[in-house]
Amino acid sequence: MSEFHQEGFITTIHGFYDLFDPEEHLMRLEKKLEEFSKHMCIGLLLPSLYEEIHVKGVLDNIIDQINQVNYLCSIVVALGGAKEEKDFREARDYFFRLRKEGRDIKVVWVDGPRIQTIFKKLQEQKIPIGVPGKGQSVWIALGYLFASEVCDVIALHDCDIVTYDRLLLGRLIEATANPNNDFEFCKGYYARISPDEMEMRGRTTRLFVAPFVEALSNIMHQRGHTMLEEFFRYHRTFRYPLAGEFSFLTRLARAINIAYDWGLEVSTLSEVYNRLTPKKISQIDLCKNYEHKHQVLSEKDAGGGLHRMVVDIAKFYLNYIRSHGMPIDDAFIDMLQHTYYSVAVGFVKSYSDDAESNDLVYDRHHEELTVRHFRDFIATAWDQARQEKEGTQIPSWNRVTYSVPDIYEDLMKAVGKDNA
Repeated sequence: MSEFHQEGFITTIHGFYDLFDPEEHLMRLEKKLEEFSKHMCIGLLLPSLYEEIHVKGVLDNIIDQINQVNYLCSIVVALGGAKEEKDFREARDYFFRLRKEGRDIKVVWVDGPRIQTIFKKLQEQKIPIGVPGKGQSVWIALGYLFASEVCDVIALHDCDIVTYDRLLLGRLIEATANPNNDFEFCKGYYARISPDEMEMRGRTTRLFVAPFVEALSNIMHQRGHTMLEEFFRYHRTFRYPLAGEFSFLTRLARAINIAYDWGLEVSTLSEVYNRLTPKKISQIDLCKNYEHKHQVLSEKDAGGGLHRMVVDIAKFYLNYIRSHGMPIDDAFIDMLQHTYYSVAVGFVKSYSDDAESNDLVYDRHHEELTVRHFRDFIATAWDQARQEKEGTQIPSWNRVTYSVPDIYEDLMKAVGKDNA
């Protein structure tokens, strides 16, 4: 994006390269990363579902792009959804295309018997492991990366990016790998415009997270909860808080709890907030445009689509408020729903004006209906939060190793045998 605005809370790294020669920028960027890789190990974690290896063109392109870079020393795939051994073997062979000299590749079979045995061992020690999903897969794969004691920097991105190229990967990593920056965490952001329908994507971010966090920040300011106001202002600073792309230093990664539900991204931002000063946090414009698979609204089913996503995210924020000394009751939720709706309708007007000036298709009526559904989902989140005594975070690996000192050895053996 050709602008240079800084919010002042964290550092925003813009996409100025796009104003000049992107190819030349990519060449210089990869040269820098190759130089950095002589002094540190840069790892990549890829959470993937088994079904994604069969999506024509998407993951094939991601693998082809990654194979063109020379600065990665380790790639770990967190494979979910492979219930049978034949499925795992197929996926393992598929991802082994990433092998090259100087680079290790491992596929963590999350549903396999060896990893499931490790989960059972952790549960016997009363360590919550969550439920199957992206968060749990990311957490166990991070455990393997820590056990291998190789990586200094770890980047993570999804495997369903239709518009992926290696410039995205390089920019995602450079901020934390560059010793001159002093960043320990970097979050990706991007525009999301459908190239076919010419519509804005990212409904959950645009219509729920942004206005919801704005509403909470305003409420905390009015009620004099300075610490919570600062927390929500921090979240509001991120341009795409639900982006699945980020990089961080390994020493930070070891210390953070990981949410196992759709609250994974906002939970990670919160963990970073609790452990770093703002000057060590950044966000970066990764690419011109970003396209991946889309979720249905699922307005009548709280267990699927955007319905579940919004409920999980709202639940995380509500739990955070309660765990930081502010009680919540039905009256607060009623007020929050009304405040959110008022703020969100204002956002819809802004999106409509933005789309009009950029010749995009924009259904303002449908967007306002979606906001109404999201408003109602807040009540569902509150109902679930009241029934659950604990949150949805899996403890950090620093914490786990206190209770199960030999867990890293177990992980190394399990993943090693699965990949033999």
